[in-house]
Amino acid sequence: MNPLLARLHPYPFERWRELTRGITPNAGLSAINLGIGEPKHPAPALLEEALVANLKALSAYPATLGEAALRQACADWLGRRYGIAVDAATQVLPVLGSREALFSFAQTVIDPTQPGATVVCPNPFYQIYEGAALLAGADTAFAPSDPARNFAVDWSAIDEATWAKTQLLYVCSPGNPTGAVMPLDEWARLFELSDRHGFVIASDECYSEIYFRDEPPLGGLEAAAKLGRTDFRNLVAFTSLSKRSNVPGLRSGFVAGDAALLKAFLLYRTYHGSAMSTMVQRASAAAWGDEAHVAANREQYRRKFAAVTPRLAQVLDVALPDAGFYLWAAAPGGDDIAYARGLLAQYNVTVLPGSLLARSAQGRNPGAGRIRMALVAPLEECLEAAERIVSYTESLTR
Repeated sequence: MNPLLARLHPYPFERWRELTRGITPNAGLSAINLGIGEPKHPAPALLEEALVANLKALSAYPATLGEAALRQACADWLGRRYGIAVDAATQVLPVLGSREALFSFAQTVIDPTQPGATVVCPNPFYQIYEGAALLAGADTAFAPSDPARNFAVDWSAIDEATWAKTQLLYVCSPGNPTGAVMPLDEWARLFELSDRHGFVIASDECYSEIYFRDEPPLGGLEAAAKLGRTDFRNLVAFTSLSKRSNVPGLRSGFVAGDAALLKAFLLYRTYHGSAMSTMVQRASAAAWGDEAHVAANREQYRRKFAAVTPRLAQVLDVALPDAGFYLWAAAPGGDDIAYARGLLAQYNVTVLPGSLLARSAQGRNPGAGRIRMALVAPLEECLEAAERIVSYTESLTR
């Protein structure tokens, strides 16, 4: 067996199942799960119609590079959304959702023969980053979120010696679980570090289309272009239809950026067997070409957050995030696991303890004492969950 498998940590949901194995939730209340970030809004009809219209495409092998029409649709979307120009032939690749691409990209760019090969991740973080690094034979380093700056990542926590060994940096903006969006000055700092030390930046942007301010979140490629880096050197952005279009089961997204990196990534993917079904490609092109369903989806999230956040803020330290569909709240009493276990047992509401989403680094676990709530269920269910959370929290002080 591959010995690197032994370096992997249990996935957060696996750890949560173990922590709740002996709990019998209150049977008098229906189960409400705010723990998993799985979109629950209906998939757009135009996408379903495109899938059905292209069923006959199942009879042919798809190309890993993808159809030119899909790559052009992705490039056109980048132009409309971020005001940037990319070459659809060399700077765009379809992927089977951002998760598999974030993992396989590390296998492409990491050189484990270099002493101390390191991957830097935000902390807390999407665990795929860590798993990708470890299975690529690299070490990991973690930059913690800073509560004083609305949970923006504190990149200064990574010392120069670590940056010098870094081969890949994962950035998540808007962040999971905090919802923080990186501003242009932080991007400028990371680009300067990348130029100095030669590492690649993988920008995970799968939450980019769910936001609560008038101005949409800044993207990595957009930041690069604003700073005159129009070749997108050492930068690849990852995005997906899962959250944007409510189709997590479609497994469709794309990556864009540095043409040299994408050429190597295409080579890897050709051998790995990562070709997207032609039927899915054509449905995806239709989805990337339509913004009406995206705006309607965003409005549903805005209504939910506007209704739920103030109610929870009466008893919890919680605020509207920059973007994304998570609330990142402080657990009363400071023990996120105990709070989440009690909420499940007494009120049959599942939230995810923040400590399970982070690693201890720089002497602390930056997820400890917080809980993540995914407001993906319908509004009525989210409001019901909020009322139960309020009741549970108030009961702790009686």
